[in-house]
Amino acid sequence: MNPLQEETFYQQFSNQRVPKPTYQRRTYLCYQLKPHEGSVIAKVCLQNQEKRHAEICFIDDIKSRQLDPSQKFEITCYVTWSPCPTCAKKLIAFVNDHPHISLRLFASRLYFHWRQKYKRELRHLQESEISLAVMSYLEFKDCWEKFVDHKGRPFQPWNKLKQYSESIGRRLQRIVQPLNNLENDFRNLRL
Repeated sequence: MNPLQEETFYQQFSNQRVPKPTYQRRTYLCYQLKPHEGSVIAKVCLQNQEKRHAEICFIDDIKSRQLDPSQKFEITCYVTWSPCPTCAKKLIAFVNDHPHISLRLFASRLYFHWRQKYKRELRHLQESEISLAVMSYLEFKDCWEKFVDHKGRPFQPWNKLKQYSESIGRRLQRIVQPLNNLENDFRNLRL
């Protein structure tokens, strides 16, 4: 595995709002693969390639490993952006085609979360048994320890990491919350 450089991690994984960044935020996906009851067998960092999103590179990489379908595997992914609708659909199809793989996705930020088709596919991810959550301090620290060439330095959280994670997490929960619960909440609303 080629670990991320510290600067790349802080620039790309930071969940802070950057009004006009002096650098382009790219999609990075770092994943750890392990058998259900076993040690880690792969740690990989990927990023978008020209016309190939990081999620597609991830799916191709896992397929190339030709994992034994009789054995259960767990994959934990840390991504800088939540998947776009196309990648969400491909992740769902991948997991459906590989029921022996359990996938957990932790996103630093939500990608175009105000657009309806992006919201819809985030809901579909959640409904398809792919665990989807927003990175908190613990996930950022874990990602730092496993995927960054930190030269022994501890993870240093940025200003307001917790507040941004909580805010993004609430936004994600509003998106993936089943609509019937919202309808019931509206019916029970007392003015």
